[in-house]
Amino acid sequence: MTNILILGLASLLTDVSTEMVYPLLPLFLTQALGASPAVLGFIEGLAESTASLLRVFSGNISDRWGRRRPLAIAGYAASTAGKVLLYLALNWPTVLAGRLVDRLGKGIRTAPRDALIAESADPAIRGRAFGLHRAMDTLGASIGVVLAYVFLQASPGQYRAIFLWALIPAVLAVAVLFRVREPAAPARPERTPPLRWSALDRRLRGFLLVIFLFTLGNSSNQFLILRATSLGVSAANVILLYLTFNVVYTAVSYPAGRISDRVGRRLVLVAGYAVYGLVYLGFGLAREPAAVSALFPLYGIYIGLSEGVEKALVADLAPRHLRATAIGLHATLVGIGLFPASLLAGWLWTAFGPAAPFYFGGALGLSASAALFAVLPPGARRAATAPVP
Repeated sequence: MTNILILGLASLLTDVSTEMVYPLLPLFLTQALGASPAVLGFIEGLAESTASLLRVFSGNISDRWGRRRPLAIAGYAASTAGKVLLYLALNWPTVLAGRLVDRLGKGIRTAPRDALIAESADPAIRGRAFGLHRAMDTLGASIGVVLAYVFLQASPGQYRAIFLWALIPAVLAVAVLFRVREPAAPARPERTPPLRWSALDRRLRGFLLVIFLFTLGNSSNQFLILRATSLGVSAANVILLYLTFNVVYTAVSYPAGRISDRVGRRLVLVAGYAVYGLVYLGFGLAREPAAVSALFPLYGIYIGLSEGVEKALVADLAPRHLRATAIGLHATLVGIGLFPASLLAGWLWTAFGPAAPFYFGGALGLSASAALFAVLPPGARRAATAPVP
């Protein structure tokens, strides 16, 4: 568990840094730099999708190389460099560059890091290992949001000063990773075969297809922040709402992973996507600040139920010598879908009003819940948690 705790600490520190910045970006872009919601959608969609293209390649390189740590360190270092650009930004293209470098770092590190987690935990407790990592990650996010709120209250509108302070935990996260040890690798084929879609487990193929289609309606979380401000929630109170989301996410992640180890990934994921669909419909129907105040913590339940459990499911169903590649493929499909999703959300917002992207996302979320119920049938419940050699 030492590796998992160190990786969790690195993620905690990185998320302290990221969440000091992330909830302020839509305010920085629209208020300080005069950008529109469509520009916000373009920046977030392009940054996430471009970065995600690297994840499958980073995972495959890690599998071929047989090492995880160097790529994880390089990825966290790149994300730190991206935050420097945000501090220097005087216009939205520089913000785009900063977000691209930051997300490219995430694209490099995600698959090797998650493979390290999977290989550092016994398969019987893999769900709780990913749940613990996500809980530490989101604890850092909660701390980061609190710090952003404190700084913003002390110096309203001083976004760049907050971005500068955010560099400190980002640098510490990179330093912590040098304490991670590479797990002993089992015997591998002399040549790691390329990832072929037909070679993947049938359940994994079905799961990846459902997740990709769902992602087309899952736009950037920054649209949730914009929705709250459009209903009259102040900038400071939006940050507090984002904090409640992260606190709930932290509280749910580990129990969700532990439950998935016992009853299977299927039931937890179906519940998670059903919650997402209902919450997004709620954001569309909301007409008062009190309504969105209730929806942010419910959104944290969805993330807590789904994110770590999804990674555990992919690790369960992928062969050991292609595990990082398969994890990277999952992250790549999610990221590729985020670009059109965020562009579409920005267009729907502009053309049909703030509620439109949430109606669309809610419908896709409920559809994804039903599709996962079919793709991972009851007979596969235990099999979905059985390790693949």
